Formats: sequence, structure tokens, C-alpha cells
Amino acid sequence: MQSLVSIKSSLSTRKQILATVSWSKNHTNQGLSIKFGNDPSTCFKLGTHTRFFRKMKGSKLIESDTSKIEVFWDLSSAKYELGPEPVEGFYVLVMVDSEIGLILGDIGEETLTKKFKTSSTSVAKVSLVSRQEHCSGNTIYATKARFCDTGMQHDIVIKCSGETEGLRNPVLSVYIDKKTVIRVKRLQWNFRGNQTVFLDGLLIDLLWDVHDWFFNPGSGYAVFMFRTRSGMDSRLWLEEKLVQKEQERIEFSLLIYASKSP
Repeated sequence: MQSLVSIKSSLSTRKQILATVSWSKNHTNQGLSIKFGNDPSTCFKLGTHTRFFRKMKGSKLIESDTSKIEVFWDLSSAKYELGPEPVEGFYVLVMVDSEIGLILGDIGEETLTKKFKTSSTSVAKVSLVSRQEHCSGNTIYATKARFCDTGMQHDIVIKCSGETEGLRNPVLSVYIDKKTVIRVKRLQWNFRGNQTVFLDGLLIDLLWDVHDWFFNPGSGYAVFMFRTRSGMDSRLWLEEKLVQKEQERIEFSLLIYASKSP
């Protein structure tokens, strides 16, 4: 299982840092990696086979050509559910050029002020750009997502079931907060499609592609994508030029790669 999130941090100096955060878990290993920009030398990794992860808490300095990056983490009280990412009792904090560039987890204000933040410490503006999840070995997939900074966190469940016993005549159902938002019958013939839902004042395009579930079951993935867009944007799944004013809404996408094979 893997969860991958792309986050953009805008510093007070107008410098922008794109961080890609990846949590992973399998039978033999569990870990975290953070990649800053496109420079592989700035990649920070924690894993069960490294001294950093076994330490459970600590810090590391990462030098790059353009920034001084410090990573602080505390996973000693982390609690997990089914996914690779802890759900509470942890924090990972990133300082970029002495500014707080990123905070993951549930660090308290007292700890933040005592260890990292002073009256002169700037806190970057953070925007969630995209999230990817890889899962396998089931026909029910559950996750959580917040589609905008001011929105609430939503429970998302994707289920593939049969109208009869087993998976004969399979039906694809997607639920958000326990409400059915799509139900696709005759899935063998409707294995690709899209639909738009309205949530938190946003139009959210939902695309599904389960072709490989039927025609490449040994190694193929189904892909589900949730992508926000403005009401004036009628284009689906097209790459757009990354030219946006600060006051414009930043689009967010959630991608789920699901395999029936473990």
C-alpha cells in the first residue's frame, strides 16, 4: 500500500517549494519519503530498515543548492489504521530557510511554539495539489479526502460487487459520506466513464477506468480520479498551463490505483 501527496509551500520570500510525500507499507517494510522539487539529492527517507525510522523521533539537515532544509519528526506515539499513513499521534515538520514550510500530523501549538516557532518565524502558505493511493487485494477501497482548504474531510468508499452471487454482473458504486454518488451497472461494458458531482461548492469530476480488472486481471490496476474544477471550466482530464494568480483556486486531484491481486 502506498499514499503519495504533492504539496506546494509558498514562503514569505516568494520562493515556492513542491514537496512529494510518500507513505508506504508492505509485508516487510514501512516508511516515509519526502522529495523536494526535482533534485534527487534532497530526498528524505525513513524506513523500518534504516536507523532513522528505528529512532522514531529526530531531525535531519538536507543541503541543496538553493535552500537549507531541516526535517523534524516524532512517530513514537503514532497510531495507524489500515493505510500506510498514521492517523494521529505523530508529526513531521519541515523548515525551509528558517521558515516553517510544511507540517504533517497533529503537532500541538505548545510543542510548535516551544520547539520551532518564535514571534519572528514565518509560516509558509501550503496548498494541497494532488494525492495518489495504491491499494490491492480487495474489491472495497476506502479513503478520506479534503477537496479544498476550507472544506471538510470526506469519507470515500469505492465498491465493486455483483448483482447476483459472487462478481457476476458486477456493479461499481462510489459513496461519499455514505451517500451513493455513482452506480455503474454492466461494468464489463461500461469499464470507462466520467461523471460530475457537486461538493463543498465545487464541481468534482469523477473518472473511472476498470478495463484491466477484466482484461488484464493478473497485473492490471483500476484507476479512479477525483478532480476539482471551476464552474466555468468545461474541459475534462486536460493538462492546463500552470499559470494561476494567487487569488485563484488551486485545483486538487485524488488518484486511486486499485489492484484485485495482493
